Amino acid sequence: MRKEEYMQLALRLAESVSGQTSPNPPVGSVVVKNGRIAGMAAHLKAGEKHAERLAVEQAGVLAQGAEVYVTLEPCSHYGKTPPCADFLIEKGIKKVYVAARDPNPLVAGKGIEKLKQAGIEVETGICREQAETLYRPFYHFIETKMPFVTIKTAMSADGKIATETHDSKWITSEQARMDVHQLRSRHDAILVGIQTVLHDNPLLTSRLPQSGKNPIRIVLDTHLRILPEAAVINKDAPSVIFCGKEAPIDKEMSLKQMGVEVIRQPHDTLSIREVLLELGKKGILTLLVEGGAEVNGSFLREKAVQQLVLYIAPKVIGGNMAPSPFGGRGIEKMDETFPLVFEKVEQIGPDLKITAAFRKEGPGNVYGDH
Repeated sequence: MRKEEYMQLALRLAESVSGQTSPNPPVGSVVVKNGRIAGMAAHLKAGEKHAERLAVEQAGVLAQGAEVYVTLEPCSHYGKTPPCADFLIEKGIKKVYVAARDPNPLVAGKGIEKLKQAGIEVETGICREQAETLYRPFYHFIETKMPFVTIKTAMSADGKIATETHDSKWITSEQARMDVHQLRSRHDAILVGIQTVLHDNPLLTSRLPQSGKNPIRIVLDTHLRILPEAAVINKDAPSVIFCGKEAPIDKEMSLKQMGVEVIRQPHDTLSIREVLLELGKKGILTLLVEGGAEVNGSFLREKAVQQLVLYIAPKVIGGNMAPSPFGGRGIEKMDETFPLVFEKVEQIGPDLKITAAFRKEGPGNVYGDH
């Protein structure tokens, strides 16, 4: 196998645990000795052993003089686990291949430098583009202290998310809806507005055939209009409600007694930026927004969204009053639009799934790029 193939194997290991390691990034590692794979592993959970340590331990005595492929620069500091760079030095690793550098100021080149000073050869940039796509949420989180935001929406071929009577069940197929559950399971948190809760009463869980991680459920509810019997405040997953300063105190206390966390902002209206900063403090790396047109529009206006996932059904709804994915006033001129980069197009059952990144100012840059 070529070195790119070993690194791609490490990246597949990392991608397989995406969504379950926050606030740590998903990392994969492969140990190779004399052209044979001696160990391979992924970092499974924050606070547990990192991928390169697990892979080297699996290799055992074969680790001496071996090569290690790792998707992200080995750490060089003491956190919940000891430094991986020190461990690789101790085990006599000959060479380390690194796909992407770690932007965390606690690492940021220090891991690579420590390896080099110990006489270990280091080669960086193997499958870098693929790795940096994987680590976009982590880079964004480190840079902004806010979660990487993905807006997911399902719409008809003519861009409607419901009929004029707000009937939206179901626009897309069962296959697409199952794909959404998979998408939920790979996110730390999922967010909706109070209108979605009152109208649809969603569970906001990832109901997969073989189970899966349920995201933390976030509701934007300025006046605490949520009903005590709402499905989103059951015990299936933690729930957090953001409200404004004028929301009734007795309703807040009642919700807290039901096990719901209520975060009161010091404004009459909710600030998307302050919501995201609060979620960042909780270590939420990725946020999936499944709101209606108004919530989606508010994230768009604040330029607080990095990725868009569109499920498009082969149906036409029509009508001037049928809502589209983004509400609000919108923009006035075409040169004020929010440009996208279409990165992936798939067919899920009869529906199309488009994954797109929001482009930053300047050619070639997308929100969340490092």
